[in-house]
Amino acid sequence: MNDTPTLALASHKAARPGTPHRHYSLATLRSIIATWSERIRFRWELEQKLKDDPHLIDDIGLTRQQVEAEIAKPFWQVSNPL
Repeated sequence: MNDTPTLALASHKAARPGTPHRHYSLATLRSIIATWSERIRFRWELEQKLKDDPHLIDDIGLTRQQVEAEIAKPFWQVSNPL
């Protein structure tokens, strides 16, 4: 599932006809950015654990492949429950 929001253009002239628009409040945009930041931080920390203490990955019940797949995801993509 793609979790990336489509932002409405300020000028409707620039938009393509028939293209749906979503309008987000400033609070919603801040929330989206905060969520993306949390994902970046989580995946970075997971990568550090994999590099520094790989035995911790085993201790929390994950495989190296699961961790590498999570780390490889772009920040806008939702994590699968680990």
